[in-house]
Amino acid sequence: MGIAGVFSAIVIGIVIGILGRLVVPGRQHIGVVWTILVGIVAAFVGTGIAAAFGVADTKGIDWIEIVIQVALAAVGVTFLDRAKSRR
Repeated sequence: MGIAGVFSAIVIGIVIGILGRLVVPGRQHIGVVWTILVGIVAAFVGTGIAAAFGVADTKGIDWIEIVIQVALAAVGVTFLDRAKSRR
């Protein structure tokens, strides 16, 4: 993965983080920066999972990969929200 790939993964991660936050019901008590970081991590991990299942590179839009990434971001946002609310 080159510089362009990392940059696009970060941009996609921001979008994935926002979508993950929108999927989680209710109000979250984490900031925008944490949401973006969760989205970036979810984008990288989701791509790895999709590659492991062989659905990362398909013709057109990789819907399965996007669903995996958004689901991971939603789990991450929920986990951080609950961790912050325990404090």
